[in-house]
Amino acid sequence: MSCFLTNSSLGKKLVMSLTGCFLVLFILFHMSMNLVAIISPEGYNTICAFLGANWYALAGTVVLAAGVLIHFAYALWLTYNNYQARGKQRYEVTVTEPGVDWASKNMLVLGWIILAGLALHLFNFWAKMQLVEIMGGHENSLGFHPADGAALIQYTFSQWYYVVIYLLWFAALWFHLTHGVWSMFQSVGWANDTWYPRLKGLATVVASIVFLGFAAVVVVYFVQSICPCSAGVC
Repeated sequence: MSCFLTNSSLGKKLVMSLTGCFLVLFILFHMSMNLVAIISPEGYNTICAFLGANWYALAGTVVLAAGVLIHFAYALWLTYNNYQARGKQRYEVTVTEPGVDWASKNMLVLGWIILAGLALHLFNFWAKMQLVEIMGGHENSLGFHPADGAALIQYTFSQWYYVVIYLLWFAALWFHLTHGVWSMFQSVGWANDTWYPRLKGLATVVASIVFLGFAAVVVVYFVQSICPCSAGVC
């Protein structure tokens, strides 16, 4: 089984599909959690406290990091194999459509952008929250309690350049998901003439929900920072 997952193109794509599915589910969970910050900052902080430096949260962090590393490593591996086999044609798809051409041909570039955004996100949030708790601290470098995620969101997205960077990051994620979601089903043989339009539609819906959900938090908190009356504080 291990040889199949490492030596065959189909096996590598299967690993990409499984890790991709896991990451999409996490992204949807993370987006849903973040939306709570709009409805109830106190409720969001309660979730942050629950997901602090507890054993289950730390175990989940390790599994998530492994998923990201495996997904990206296999993406690089498949890209290298594809270059060897077909020159500069990166991805071979059984169904072609003008609407997916750009994303499908630039998945690795989008992946690098997403990875860079993830590194920034870890610096802005994880390093000031869970990492502070792991190190035994009760206050991060900004003077916030590590479980005060709402204050950290408010501080981060009161700065316009972070708003722009994060929205661009979410846009790259949207393009990545519009191809990646249906591609992971294609890898297991579901993308036939009947299922392809449905899966393509599903991919667009999922990607759009993710983009709008994350972007809503950024935009709402930015608007509140420049117009306190919008948050009921005048």
